[in-house]
Amino acid sequence: MCYDLGVIEGKPHDECGVFGIFDVNNYDVSSITYYGLYALQHRGQESAGIAVSNGGAIIYHKDMGLVNEVFNSHMLEHLKGSIAIGHVRYSTTGASLRENAQPMVARYMKGQLAIAHNGNLVNAGELRTELEKQGTLFQTSIDSEVIANMLAREFILDRPIEKSIEELSNKLKGSYALLVMTNDKLIGMRDPHGFRPLSIAKLGDSYILASETCAIDAIGAEFVRDVQPGEIVVLDKEGITSIQISVKVNQSMCVFEYIYFARPDSIMNGLSVYESRKMAGRTLAMESPVDADLVVGVPDSGLSAAIGYSEQSGIPFDQGLMKNRYTGRTFIQPEQAKREIGVRIKLNAMKSVIEGKKIILVEDSIVRGTTIRWIINILKQAGAKEIHMRVGSPPYKYPCHFGIDVPSSKQLVASTKEVEEIREIIGSDSLAYLSKEGLLETVKQTGCGFCTACFDKCYPVEVPEEGDKMKFEKCARC
Repeated sequence: MCYDLGVIEGKPHDECGVFGIFDVNNYDVSSITYYGLYALQHRGQESAGIAVSNGGAIIYHKDMGLVNEVFNSHMLEHLKGSIAIGHVRYSTTGASLRENAQPMVARYMKGQLAIAHNGNLVNAGELRTELEKQGTLFQTSIDSEVIANMLAREFILDRPIEKSIEELSNKLKGSYALLVMTNDKLIGMRDPHGFRPLSIAKLGDSYILASETCAIDAIGAEFVRDVQPGEIVVLDKEGITSIQISVKVNQSMCVFEYIYFARPDSIMNGLSVYESRKMAGRTLAMESPVDADLVVGVPDSGLSAAIGYSEQSGIPFDQGLMKNRYTGRTFIQPEQAKREIGVRIKLNAMKSVIEGKKIILVEDSIVRGTTIRWIINILKQAGAKEIHMRVGSPPYKYPCHFGIDVPSSKQLVASTKEVEEIREIIGSDSLAYLSKEGLLETVKQTGCGFCTACFDKCYPVEVPEEGDKMKFEKCARC
């Protein structure tokens, strides 16, 4: 079942990266986690943290900044143990503050636990209020602390941690790829819809959990399989144990993992992210051909689709935009002013390639329209004769409540403007989007179900009301 929102004013939340290791080979777990997080840096650039269990206590370090800014060799030397979890954060839920960095480490009557969370709980506010009424004090404004407090309450009831997590799953609504570390166990879990990815790997006889396979490759581990939606995996000295929670819903993985979030060299549900984006470009070329001299991709996430468009159309591909590799992803900068400045220092046009040419410019998506308008202006200043904009996803019309940083629908350019109006705003000579049917065809071989609510407002999970402005209707497709 999914829910069609009548009026949308909501704001979405976190999209992050998580990594964990349960070591039986006497590895340096903090260094391995560091390199795993480094490979996942694209998923979050605001803060980073690592927590390690030495069997008697959990020690940790976290701070604002990139992974290589937060950690150095001296810090890593002090994080000694046999289990570790790490987190990179990109926030919209909770302020951009050090106390909101993860992992979240909590003490309770039986000891300590640490939590690293990727996703967003749509009922976090309700759960927080319930806990506060029971006397719980909160030090942060993030979902992870809600989860930690609820788990601590479940865990004190003389039941194993995995049973406590299973009970907790019945109360959580929304998206979560979750890592929980105790003194002697590492536990991973995906929500029943499978919104966010989580993979299992082996390094020697030790087990790894990571948001993407690019982190597994970075440390030389061997991919085992994806954690299934609604699955709890328990890693301890006995090996790996799987528990499937009883909640049964349709799988609804976020399709934006393939469009934008994941690194091209990652594999999800058996499908290469790079190949899926190339297929999107090929399909886009078939759906929306145009006469031009050159295909140019917007670095980095638009490049794969641009290559596919070039291969299908026969129009040459070239590097028309040069990226400054020392800047972050403008889409995940938390403030609009920073995004605009970021574009100006991030990209420069290759004038010798662009000048006098009719350009097909390929991008993965258009959200606000601000970034692509700047890029088109840069290309025009470099002497482009024509610019034909092609987008490797459908018009982004509705806000995500499960982990993508977009504003309310009225601020999304496609929610209030038709395609021709958007073309005028961004300044291109033509504009065409990939159809939703074409997009879903690119990920068809996974056999998964996907959440496409940002395109069609068909939400797999009921989202919270905001005053009297929201109403819920059952999606007509369901």
